[in-house]
Amino acid sequence: MTQISKDKINFLSINSEETGQRIDNYLHKKLKGVPKSHLHKIIRSGEVRVNKQRVKSDYKIQNNDNIRIPPIRVSENTLKNSIPLVRLPVIYEDDALLVINKPSGVASHGGSGLSYGVIEQLRKQRPENKYLELVHRLDKDTSGLLMIAKKRKALVNIHEQLRQNHPQKIYLALSTKPWNQKTRNIKLPLIKYQGKSGEKMVRIDENGQYAHSQFEIVENFPNHSLLKVTLKTGRTHQIRVHMQSQNAPIAGDERYGDYALNKQLKKQGLKRMFLHAFQLKIKYPDETNQLLLEAPLPDELSDFLSILRNE
Repeated sequence: MTQISKDKINFLSINSEETGQRIDNYLHKKLKGVPKSHLHKIIRSGEVRVNKQRVKSDYKIQNNDNIRIPPIRVSENTLKNSIPLVRLPVIYEDDALLVINKPSGVASHGGSGLSYGVIEQLRKQRPENKYLELVHRLDKDTSGLLMIAKKRKALVNIHEQLRQNHPQKIYLALSTKPWNQKTRNIKLPLIKYQGKSGEKMVRIDENGQYAHSQFEIVENFPNHSLLKVTLKTGRTHQIRVHMQSQNAPIAGDERYGDYALNKQLKKQGLKRMFLHAFQLKIKYPDETNQLLLEAPLPDELSDFLSILRNE
């Protein structure tokens, strides 16, 4: 990989594997730590040149393009104060909707002691998108498909579907005990409350909101089951609390799981909660079309399944 010096002019030649990327996204990857707003500024000013010509931020780089990158004059203070750049793989995007594969460990949004989340990062990374709003949320430690509206019409459309419990959201979860029934429907009401340390918690309560999760075995192991979970409702921590209610919490769940067992699982190689938003089926862009999206299991979860299969 070509090394880039930020204090002098650089010239880069594009190869066939790099073609098709937007110039701003390409530079964002190459110039790690430089705010995307600054990259847009040097592109607009003409300091970045492609084949000696000025280009716009949405220019798609081509094979054998020669790119001139000027010295990057960004103060260290600016870099320190910028929101960390986290890779957010795009699964689907059009002019109104963006769906990413959110990594575990990144919150959907800032708040509750967190200064930034996915939405803040996207707004920082995509100043050209004037409207970016979360359609729904994923827990910080859950990975997978997360929808972001780029236009209000998409947000309103999908929120209406969510109210009707239409979008089919399917997760993959690993239980800490074998699941003894091929398919199981759990319909237990959930209520929110505040934990001892002020954290957001959820428990089963007859006065809570109706919640329905459907569980189906994908693969069994001696001490675990890999489950496909279809949400019929979308309550906070729904899958986690429903699995806890069956005395088989999610492997690696530090809030609703077993502390001693999670410690053992870490030694075996599982460093995070095994919950992944795997598949999304939604009527989009209108009632006559269905969009089907999938995000494969992250490597760290696939690797842990391989460990279980070889035990």
